[in-house]
Amino acid sequence: MESFLKRVLNGKSDEDSHRYFVRFGRGDYKRRFLISFNKGTKIKVKTSFEFANDLVKFVNENKDVKFSGKILSKSKLAGKEGRKKAGLFVYEVSESSLKEFENVYYYLLDVNDSEIVLKIKKALPKPGKNEEKIDEGFCSLIVEPKYWAKLKEAFFWDVPENAKKAEIEHELKINDIVIPKNESDPVKIRELAGRKGIIVRKMIVDGKETSKEISVEA
Repeated sequence: MESFLKRVLNGKSDEDSHRYFVRFGRGDYKRRFLISFNKGTKIKVKTSFEFANDLVKFVNENKDVKFSGKILSKSKLAGKEGRKKAGLFVYEVSESSLKEFENVYYYLLDVNDSEIVLKIKKALPKPGKNEEKIDEGFCSLIVEPKYWAKLKEAFFWDVPENAKKAEIEHELKINDIVIPKNESDPVKIRELAGRKGIIVRKMIVDGKETSKEISVEA
């Protein structure tokens, strides 16, 4: 699999990856899309909230496990009992395979397995520009080393293979909003409008700092 950010940075933005940019207008947003890892006897990953769905997908694709926690959906799911909160439908799940929950808004779920431990906080942060308040530990994943190759491919594709520790953050410079044609509904315009600009990918890998600028449209 490829994380939403890898697709965007490689020029392969799609409907799923676009959703992570809807909250951004024109401007400069520092310290976004935070992700880090530390290799020891196990590999420990921490991320900001945007990676929640990708982490759940990664776990689900690599081992048959059961998930517990909250699932947020923008629409009511047929045959499921949930409650509505702040415009979203909230579903509590326990020991679920997730087969009955597809294409939802957010998976705020945990897994406790002998090889994989996933913990995700259960309330999304409110939108805002204060980068200092962004929670770099909203999601945490602990896996056995045998999962490193696939983990690296999905989330740390440009980090050296033998790296022991990495901290990655991004600065978003949104220069233009691309308004969809033939659309007059303000809500849909906001959701569908593309964002054009530059993402600065800043990495500290085993103490060495690097950065690169990538032009994007998402």
